Amino acid sequence: MRLLKREGPGDFRLTPKLSDKNIPPYAILSHTWGGDEDEVTFEDLEQGIGRNKTGFQKIEFCGEQAARDKLEYFWVDTCCIKKTSDAEVAFSLNSMFRWYHNATKCYVYLSDFSARIEENLREAAFRNSRWFTRGWTLPELLAPESVEFFSKEGILLGSKVSLKEYIMDITGIPVQAFLGDFRMYSSQERISWINGRETEAKEDIIYCLLGICDVFMPIIYGEGEENALRRLQQEISSLQRNKDKGEESYSKYLEARARDGACWNCGSRDHWESQCRRPLCGKCEGFSKR
Repeated sequence: MRLLKREGPGDFRLTPKLSDKNIPPYAILSHTWGGDEDEVTFEDLEQGIGRNKTGFQKIEFCGEQAARDKLEYFWVDTCCIKKTSDAEVAFSLNSMFRWYHNATKCYVYLSDFSARIEENLREAAFRNSRWFTRGWTLPELLAPESVEFFSKEGILLGSKVSLKEYIMDITGIPVQAFLGDFRMYSSQERISWINGRETEAKEDIIYCLLGICDVFMPIIYGEGEENALRRLQQEISSLQRNKDKGEESYSKYLEARARDGACWNCGSRDHWESQCRRPLCGKCEGFSKR
């Protein structure tokens, strides 16, 4: 994972790739993409260009808001992922949910909502924001603990806690799912939350569900939505089978332990084999006194 490090107002630089154990606290941006020509890329930052692009404004906003929240580092997908590398893109998509989940703050930047419009028009404008119709904003709503919504002027509108009734009504997702534990809902119900959303690449409407469904799988652009969905469902089924086998094995283990005695080494019911202290008896051969 690369981060952006703020070095002053409107001034930031990319860090080298960081291992999980070396990642500092960071803020993360949730937004909708403009045209490719409008977004600041990884290559732009490497070359020191891109400040005149429309997308620079939201990167600058994220850095300044992070600083106000006393965070030195922040992450924006448009420029922190080297999209010319297929391997890096695949790794990033499989890591995306975790990166959003681990963020200290997630800022939702609504580029199509102005806080300066007439008050009686604000609710409708908020409900009609494009952010609620995009595929990748679904995990960005569910994964982070702290999600705050901002207008295009950078004005705080509220959090997913204070705006929960609006969010539930707009998205159809239960409050418990985006404020509590969404894993209490079945995989099929989680998949249904993508209904009515869109992505630029057809496959992304499925790939954005990976973390939500606890699945990791290869990214294959060109396979189409149906094939991607089929692979996702196969991975979900495989996870469920493994879970069922694990639960069955553990049940058998407990039954055998209850039948045969607590310690399988010496037969005693007052300790387990990890605590066995009988050296070199018939059943405990190879065990030394601990």
